[in-house]
Amino acid sequence: MPLSSIMLFAAVYGVAVASPGPGVFALVARVLARGTRGIPAFVAGFIVGDLIWFAMAATGFALLAQSFATLFIAIRYIGAAYLAYLAWFAWTALVEPLEGDPVRGETGMRLFLGGLALTLGNPKVVLYFLALLPTVIDLERISPLGMIEIAATIVVVLSTTFAAYTLAAVRVRRFFDSVRARRAVNRGAGTVMAGAVLAVATR
Repeated sequence: MPLSSIMLFAAVYGVAVASPGPGVFALVARVLARGTRGIPAFVAGFIVGDLIWFAMAATGFALLAQSFATLFIAIRYIGAAYLAYLAWFAWTALVEPLEGDPVRGETGMRLFLGGLALTLGNPKVVLYFLALLPTVIDLERISPLGMIEIAATIVVVLSTTFAAYTLAAVRVRRFFDSVRARRAVNRGAGTVMAGAVLAVATR
């Protein structure tokens, strides 16, 4: 693909990824409440989910995806349920040292599947790949190499953007040293996640 086309895609996709939505809210709230442990697996779930939607759009399976709308609605509610679990956990978890032990029950696979479910059921992601993407890239003429280039761009842009959000959340989190402050951060993060639950479940 021409470099100009890749750059255009990267710019439009970067804006879509960076704009506030359930995924960004979940990531920031998770870091504020529990730190960075497990975040790479969480972000990997988002990346794989975006790549799945891109593959569907680029290979002409958008209509197939629409025919399985009920399945994706179910996935959306699974993602919302996982966010609700994170919100409840943030509200009720004991306040620990900033560099405390890993959170029980939050395995890398569980976080990965949570990020994947959030992405596959996120209306913003669906709208971008099935409606906006075809206006940015001529999907009917894209070559296999072009698909690889776009997939690599997705990985780089999403990883970089979410890494920036993670670092910003880590810096904010370190300002709160007292138990009371950290409890307030946890509950604030839980509230943000609860809002993301509503955003995912009602769209």
